[in-house]
Amino acid sequence: MTEGFLSSEEYDEQAHRLYDVGDYDGALEMLKEGLALYPNAVELCVGLGYARLAREEFAWARRAFERAMVLDPAHEDAMVGMGEALLRLGHRIEALRLFHRVEQMGFDDDIELMLTMGRALYRDGLYTQARDVFGRAVAARPDSAEAVASLGYALHRLGDDVGSGRQVRRALRIDPDLHEARIYLGHLLYDRGDWEGSLREFERVPPVEHWDALAVWRILELKRALWHMESGDARLAPWEDRLRALEELDDPIDRLLAEIESEVAEKDGLALDPSQLELFSGRAEGGREHRVRSPDGHVYRGSWSAIVRQMRDAAGFGHEPLSAFMRRMAERWHEQSGVDVPFRDPEVFLRAAVEYRLMFLEDGPD
Repeated sequence: MTEGFLSSEEYDEQAHRLYDVGDYDGALEMLKEGLALYPNAVELCVGLGYARLAREEFAWARRAFERAMVLDPAHEDAMVGMGEALLRLGHRIEALRLFHRVEQMGFDDDIELMLTMGRALYRDGLYTQARDVFGRAVAARPDSAEAVASLGYALHRLGDDVGSGRQVRRALRIDPDLHEARIYLGHLLYDRGDWEGSLREFERVPPVEHWDALAVWRILELKRALWHMESGDARLAPWEDRLRALEELDDPIDRLLAEIESEVAEKDGLALDPSQLELFSGRAEGGREHRVRSPDGHVYRGSWSAIVRQMRDAAGFGHEPLSAFMRRMAERWHEQSGVDVPFRDPEVFLRAAVEYRLMFLEDGPD
């Protein structure tokens, strides 16, 4: 329990601080403690909803936002949060209505709310609607580098590479240290075949600020190709170190599989169901590296999870958990090709994609 007696505002402030540093569990406990004392504090209900969203507990998030909207039906943050929860639960029409209502209430010049709505739409694959929201945000706040860059990302997803590049460059003129936008520009230039320009943009972001493994891998690839560097060159060391660090980051799916494997190992003589062996096959490889090529020629290297992470980042969904990205891709492939790709495990996901010739495995024979 928290020392002393805090007001509902103090509970909200402390929860915000925990949320901002990524301690969603701590924020959740702080909000629940506050609500036990102040059950009618609408801000605590809203905070609880966003903490639930961050933990991907979408049904619980919806309940928290519903509670907030009972207390204050016109609370804009609650309405936006409810819209995002509804999107995650597949209720697009209701979500769009809520977002539209928020704008009609006069919050179309609130840059944070507009960005939150636009990003929620973008994550759900509603790129046209996201573009429109980001466009209105830019009209209201043309000095917001994040809004301008977000408009560029949405344009790219809609196939407007020229417009996308223009907006991303504009964002970087406003804020040269907007690293996410610079890395995105590097990918745009790489896909266009401008290798020198791509490398230049990637390198303007310090290694420690790179969180996109694909971008770091491309830096190494371009340095070797353009500057004829070999492995072991001291100039490659910072980037090789960063790539290793990114690939070793703890992943929720890897952690879950490790826990399952540990539990199974503790039960001597337990006969595994053959249908469950796929859960453990990837971890029995001893860290083997794989090569998977997409239909457009991009090659991804690393463990199964690392490959899916690279695919996710290249697609512009670096903010999503792997499970959400795999589900998104499985749904897209089903719509495009009519095939059902399992999306619960990276190895099973990729092997199914290879079987259906949606991706191509270049490992050679097992």
